[in-house]
Amino acid sequence: MSFTPRFRHRSFLAALAVGLTALPLLAVAQSGNNDTSLPGITMQPDKGSRPVDSDQSDDAAQPDNDTVQSGNGTPAHGDSVVTRPLNAEVGTFKSEKIEPGAEPKADDAIKPSQGVGVFDRMGAKLPDLPPEKPFKGKIDEAYGAFQRGYYLTAFQKALPRAQLGDPAAQTLLAELMSQGLGVKRDSKDAAFWYGKAAEGGDATSMFKYALILMEGRDVPRDEKKADEWMKKAADAGQASAEFNWAQSLTADNPGVKGLQMALPYYEKSAQQGIADAQYAVSQLYLNLPDLPAEKKAQAREWLSRAANAGFDTAQLDMGIWLINGIGGKQDLENGFNWMRVAAYRGNVVAQNKLAHLYINALGTKQDPVAAATWYVISRRAGLKDPELEDFYQGIEDYQQKAAIDAANKFRRAQ
Repeated sequence: MSFTPRFRHRSFLAALAVGLTALPLLAVAQSGNNDTSLPGITMQPDKGSRPVDSDQSDDAAQPDNDTVQSGNGTPAHGDSVVTRPLNAEVGTFKSEKIEPGAEPKADDAIKPSQGVGVFDRMGAKLPDLPPEKPFKGKIDEAYGAFQRGYYLTAFQKALPRAQLGDPAAQTLLAELMSQGLGVKRDSKDAAFWYGKAAEGGDATSMFKYALILMEGRDVPRDEKKADEWMKKAADAGQASAEFNWAQSLTADNPGVKGLQMALPYYEKSAQQGIADAQYAVSQLYLNLPDLPAEKKAQAREWLSRAANAGFDTAQLDMGIWLINGIGGKQDLENGFNWMRVAAYRGNVVAQNKLAHLYINALGTKQDPVAAATWYVISRRAGLKDPELEDFYQGIEDYQQKAAIDAANKFRRAQ
């Protein structure tokens, strides 16, 4: 039995920092005499002011010397409009000399603001944090050092425990050696420690050792033994092993029977966040016969999870399902958006279908240049489409040129 493992390691960031900043939007309303005022506030004109010529801007208006008065009420010819404050005594603005010993102290200086949080500005009081639960378990100093990036320290603390048969320490040693973290990369020794940890019952090492045996890296290739370790890892709850074992079952048992055998493993893997498994569950829930109605109703939900995890094939199918109303209500606009996401991620089929959406104005406005652009991009990737070729030949020369220029600037989103 032979199959190519389809394993992708994805790390999901569950912390999203959202900063809410309330910036008031002030609309400037102009009255009939071109004065500006705040919304809802009527400014009373000065009784002594003169009307301003509507053809002359405020910035270009020059002060009328006949109307500018000094502090005693008499006209001040030639004086600037901006002078010292009224009734203020004349003084100098030269800085005074600071005598020795009279310098301002740090305590007397203006202290910078510590900032105001969003909830403080909103007037909301956050609830008190719950008391921290005491940790009564055994502290793993080796893994603690690994998590902080002290790889050599982690290696030194894990090695004695690994030599005594600790599966967790053996797995840590294998990871450090396989990736060359803190020590020289040594895949052969890493395979040795993965094997020891697998024999000790570590699920992660079972999965890694199964891949090593399957590919014959640093150990003799043994597909039968690889299958045994993969199943053990899957039964132990290792998410990636569950997906790979499901793939193995479908390969060894073609047809509906193999899919039914694989479904429980796909479901367990999907629940642990493996996007490939989430996509597989969505397809099986939709297409497998004799499934409960509640599972069929969850097909689009699982597809959405895979799409939001960044799986471009799921994003493509999400667009198709929404546009065609598969697994739920039709939503042309949202379907177009998912198709565009998949196209920017480099999915060639999505790029081709996005061109059709622009031509037929499905979920978006009709845009022949955008349609031609995505057709050129998908055609360059090797996907031929006679219908799109006819459309492309029928548009104007300047539209073709604009599409080619846009296609030349296209960069795949990461």
